[in-house]
Amino acid sequence: MRRSGSVCLCLAAVCTFAQTPDPHATADAQAEAERVRQMVEAGVAPRKALDDVTAQQEQAADEAILQATLYGHLTLEQLTPEQSAAMIGAAERQMRRAQAKVDEAKRLIAEGVRPITSLTPHLEELDAVRRAHDSAQSRARLFENLAAMARAEQELEAQLAESPETGLGLADRYDGDGILLPAQIRYLETAFEREFRRPLPVSANGETELHRSLGFDHRGRIDVGLHPDSREGGWLKRHLELLKVPYIAFRGAVRGQSTGAHIHMGPPSNRIRRSD
Repeated sequence: MRRSGSVCLCLAAVCTFAQTPDPHATADAQAEAERVRQMVEAGVAPRKALDDVTAQQEQAADEAILQATLYGHLTLEQLTPEQSAAMIGAAERQMRRAQAKVDEAKRLIAEGVRPITSLTPHLEELDAVRRAHDSAQSRARLFENLAAMARAEQELEAQLAESPETGLGLADRYDGDGILLPAQIRYLETAFEREFRRPLPVSANGETELHRSLGFDHRGRIDVGLHPDSREGGWLKRHLELLKVPYIAFRGAVRGQSTGAHIHMGPPSNRIRRSD
């Protein structure tokens, strides 16, 4: 019953994180697992049969999670903390399964049961899932950087609300005309790419699931992953002031650390009202 329960948890993960879950496929998989479990308990099928169907379903569930969070159309801005954690968990489980297959193949080869060539497909699978694991970790780090930016805003704005002096050195603020227009965004993107030969590193464009989870209304605002004291950050601040676009340039959540450093274009984020 313990392995059957783990199958249910994996299938639940598919429904939670897959973009287009198939309820019929999920129901069929659960029915198959239950059928095999009953056969094992009745003694007409070996225990390995249940282990095999469980492993297949766990693998399929993790593949569905990665398809939705890593390979699918879900952007970093649409990702939630729960989905980021599920993505890393799925990638790590795939790594463990692939490594276990390699270890088992090596054992059988050492015992003379299998030829050495039988190891090749397992090594290829391990290499593929390792690349997926690296990609998932990279995406999770980018998401955490976005989270650090959002938390930096929360922390510093709370400090400024209590005492404006506490924010000295942690952020530069310019109120401008109080608005950020789409035409201004397009101009800044074009001018930045012409100047630095790379796109403006926008990390959060408008409302994101992360900002909503933190209780912030980020509509009509843009976060740019530039340190305000860098050459690119200085360029952006000067152009924002020329356009009279408001900004808050965060150096980080903690003095002397770059984590969370970014330039928030537009007026400060508002707290989400209960009616939003």
